Amino acid sequence: MAFEVLRDLGNRVAEAYGLVFTLPGDLQAIYLKFGIDLARGNGDGTWRLPIPARFVIDRHGIVRAVDADPDYTRRSEPAQTVEILQRLRG
Repeated sequence: MAFEVLRDLGNRVAEAYGLVFTLPGDLQAIYLKFGIDLARGNGDGTWRLPIPARFVIDRHGIVRAVDADPDYTRRSEPAQTVEILQRLRG
């Protein structure tokens, strides 16, 4: 299947949809202890992360499926996304 995938540099799209949060100071310190400088990695000095989300939007701009959960350990199964895409295609 051929479809577009959004790469959201700077979290601009995620921000527009309210899907961004700033890591609290205590977690920033823990990240730094593990050598993870998110502010540097983001390239904009922020400690912001996007909430994991999946949107399936059809060719007419209609949102057909959404999955967004602030708990990064709960993610959609790729098979679910493939099933949705196959239904839209067929």
